[in-house]
Amino acid sequence: MAKDRKIDLVILGLLFHEDLTGYDIKKRIDGGISFFWKGSFGSIYPALADMEKSGYVEKRGVQTKGRREKILYHITDKGIDALKEWLNVEQAANDLKYETMLKLYFGGAQDKGTALKNIRYFEDQVKSDLAVLRVYQENLKKVMDQKDHIYYYLTVTFGIDTYEAYLKWCGRAKKILGGMEE
Repeated sequence: MAKDRKIDLVILGLLFHEDLTGYDIKKRIDGGISFFWKGSFGSIYPALADMEKSGYVEKRGVQTKGRREKILYHITDKGIDALKEWLNVEQAANDLKYETMLKLYFGGAQDKGTALKNIRYFEDQVKSDLAVLRVYQENLKKVMDQKDHIYYYLTVTFGIDTYEAYLKWCGRAKKILGGMEE
């Protein structure tokens, strides 16, 4: 397993809960953790192949639906050990990459209107994501006693608090740039 390739750990974490296809892994990432972690098919399938060769995952049966085969992946004991080892490491990389901030940083190459447009676009994205997170929060409140849901809830509340701070910043930034709107 590639030590610096976090997608491996994302996959192991998802497979810890249930056997999944590569497509299912992508759906889980997009639907549940995309607010704080991204993954593409171009990273998922090579990671699965490497982890299978290394003994962290194994193929478990092939489902056929119509003419298409669906390969289910299962986490092995070695994969569970690697996941637990990573969870116990105190150090974590918490790097953020926001293209909007990069555009804003170099905003002097364009007019303020362009910066305001980029901030508004970012703000719209944040509002949309925040609405989804609030739905997740309400649904998770109802099932807090079920296995792992308290951990999902904590990540959702982190997202809500963070996105609310982003919206506050958007309002301030628009004022500073002369938008005077909120």
